[in-house]
Amino acid sequence: QVQLVESGGGLVQPGGSLRLSCAASRSIFSINAMGWYRQAPGKQRERVAAITSGGSTNYADSVKGRFTISRDNAKNTVYLQMNSLKPEDTAVYYCRAPYEGYEYWGQGTQVTVSS
Repeated sequence: QVQLVESGGGLVQPGGSLRLSCAASRSIFSINAMGWYRQAPGKQRERVAAITSGGSTNYADSVKGRFTISRDNAKNTVYLQMNSLKPEDTAVYYCRAPYEGYEYWGQGTQVTVSS
């Protein structure tokens, strides 16, 4: 079992930055393809970024060049650095970890981009 706790969300002006953290309750060394997802009101949850255990990354087209996903296996934490934020980035952001055939999700952290 894996428990995930997100933090770092908040209210930021357009063009601003935030860094989200996802702390896992166990070692993430062998957990592949950890990812960040988001869900805006009235919309489906979408994948924002993912990172493999080897460090390969991929991003949704809407965030390429603005967001960076990284992982620190020693701290059992995955990060999402978000720069040049736009109002359309407003959503609840969730961390996901696949582990032993199951999917684990955090409780989410709210990101609001507004002036």
